[in-house]
Amino acid sequence: MISIPLPFVVSLFLITILVQMIRRAEGQLRESRFFLLLIGAYALQSVLIGIRWGYDTRAIMPAQAVLATVIPPLAWLSFRSLAAEGNGPSWLLISAQFLPACLVTLLLIVWPDPVGPVITLVFLGYGAALVWMARLGPDSLVASRLDGAVRSYRSLQVTAFAILGSAVTDVVISYDFASTGGRYSASIIAAVNMISLLVLGAAASVTSANTASDPSETADEPAEVALIATEEDSRIAANVDSLMRSRELYRDVDLNLAKIARRLHLPARQVSNAINRIHGMSVSQYVNNFRVMAACLLLESTDDPVTRIVFDAGFQTKSNFNREFLRVTGQSPTAWRQMHRQPPSNVARLERKAAS
Repeated sequence: MISIPLPFVVSLFLITILVQMIRRAEGQLRESRFFLLLIGAYALQSVLIGIRWGYDTRAIMPAQAVLATVIPPLAWLSFRSLAAEGNGPSWLLISAQFLPACLVTLLLIVWPDPVGPVITLVFLGYGAALVWMARLGPDSLVASRLDGAVRSYRSLQVTAFAILGSAVTDVVISYDFASTGGRYSASIIAAVNMISLLVLGAAASVTSANTASDPSETADEPAEVALIATEEDSRIAANVDSLMRSRELYRDVDLNLAKIARRLHLPARQVSNAINRIHGMSVSQYVNNFRVMAACLLLESTDDPVTRIVFDAGFQTKSNFNREFLRVTGQSPTAWRQMHRQPPSNVARLERKAAS
């Protein structure tokens, strides 16, 4: 019987995710390009791991080392593209992220000894950069669809700690070589890399699905965060509220924080801070409150199926719709419809609650 290393199976799974992402992206491949490259790098790395440890092919190690220094920068660029209000990272910034791979390639040629520590430092540095990016919460991913901003943020956190975990694993392996001659290293590397690649692949896929962009958006510096609401915050929050009610902007399934900020000609961070301080919630929760209110009206006044109401109200997935509906109303959509189909509507009360 032919033995197929498990990393090859992981690679096949990641390639399947990659194909699904490409089909799902359709005409928006540019917006998802970094996530697509990231998944491709994960799949290739899994193949290299299978060749190295499944068939004890040491000749593959240099390619594995170089690719290892490409993955963290790609992960950072992927989430950086969601945290930028403009057209994403510049080509100069993108090019700079491949300097670690160039350095490792040069070291492999002239002085291989420090390659291991350099790779560990790359993972530590980019892992810390991703943690720093996540410090501002879901609203930091201004180009992510609001319907999936929380999931994108969770994926950012998972990616950050997985990359940091890879750096810690490298330290553990170094200790194993120093103390036991590397007795357990093969098992540690195979297990950790397979788990990490699977988790990271799933995280990148989820986040890519929530990518939405507008090429006319312009970048601004983030505003300083104050402890209390200001008159300016009240004015901005009132303008956002007016925009939601008069234009029903919340019905756009591709709506993101950057689009809202562009309508107001303000930096996204300033809009986010105003909503946070005035309403005590994230922008995604604020917008989803309007969506839930619209869904309540549709549930009461029409016989439309819930699956249609999900999209009419501005949600992209039924799972997120159900979760947000329960958060706002304390009931499932079906229970709400049964309770409020005939009696007078409770929507006005819920609207006041959503805006408070």
